[in-house]
Amino acid sequence: MKSNLVGSIAVCGALLLTCGVARADRGTDVDIKAADGTRLKATYYSAGKPGPGIVLLHMCNSRRTAWAGLGPRLAAKGMHVLALDYRGYGDSGGKRYTEWTPDERTRITEQTWPSDIDAAFAYLGSRPGVNRGRMGAAGGSCGVNQAIQLARRHAEVKTLVLLAGGTGAAGQEYLSRASWMPILAVAAHDDGDAPSTMSWIVGFSSNPMNRVKTYPKGGHGTELFAVHADLEPAIVSWFERHLVTQPVRAPAAGAKPQPGPSARAAAALREPGGGGRALQQLRDARKAGRPFALVPEGAINIIGYELMQGGRVQDAIKLFELNVEAHPDSANTYDSLSDAYVAAKDMPKAKEYARKSLDALRRDKKAPEELKKAIRESAEAKLRK
Repeated sequence: MKSNLVGSIAVCGALLLTCGVARADRGTDVDIKAADGTRLKATYYSAGKPGPGIVLLHMCNSRRTAWAGLGPRLAAKGMHVLALDYRGYGDSGGKRYTEWTPDERTRITEQTWPSDIDAAFAYLGSRPGVNRGRMGAAGGSCGVNQAIQLARRHAEVKTLVLLAGGTGAAGQEYLSRASWMPILAVAAHDDGDAPSTMSWIVGFSSNPMNRVKTYPKGGHGTELFAVHADLEPAIVSWFERHLVTQPVRAPAAGAKPQPGPSARAAAALREPGGGGRALQQLRDARKAGRPFALVPEGAINIIGYELMQGGRVQDAIKLFELNVEAHPDSANTYDSLSDAYVAAKDMPKAKEYARKSLDALRRDKKAPEELKKAIRESAEAKLRK
């Protein structure tokens, strides 16, 4: 596809843009200036006519080229697309992500990236022909939360496509209020508990048009594109339906949100004593031979750390105990419980569960190798102390 350079040239020197370089069939590479002056690199795929805009946000072990097959497909259906390299990734400026300290990673991903993504969103909205009132976003892995947060900040985002990732309390609260917005979530069953996690996230919304699409195998996030030829066309059809042929409309003023089942379950876990009650319910159900609907391991883990960081250490311990009992072969559950005992200054218990996490690593079949490495380093560091 030959890209249209007219819009880029016309606004060179504007707040966010420096001139782009066209690449046949692969969109137009553009530079976007972040709020602090850092140069961010993106690829813009023009629809060549008026239409909605879509921002694509890659995984944290990837770069914008992961969307190189999807971008032209969306543009061919009348949608303007921008695929961004995060700061520190790909061709974007900033200190390389491989050199970040843990504190830097938290600060950059939680405080700096949102501003960078807002700059990219503004750039896309400024392109000739882009309907700023009809925008969408897609994210893979860590890009899932970034896409949700973009929608939370910008009411122009009317639909989301989420590929195997999570979100925290702010994202969950937003989805529970945004039941008017349809969500497509995608995951593979060979990617740990990603399918149940995506069902959990979508379940914060009560929109009947929400869809969770799963595959038996295919890997993590945008890795699925290389395995399943139907996925990119399915995403194109999703955006075309909700942004072009049957565009989503914002809720009427004063409309009451309708939170979904995940919102109710999460609220129960966040209540004082919620983890302890859920743990007892699990034990009672198993003793009686009754089925028990488990909240995904990753979701409980997120809420547990949220409570721990908020000073509710004993409630966090009960949630992590629930995870250990529900998922005894997961090394991460033991390591998280060890962290909570460190916060409680119970070092014998902290060391006990650090050792159990190392033991569980030998039988954990679901955790990816990168996570196993991080768990091992975390447990060994606690034992050395």
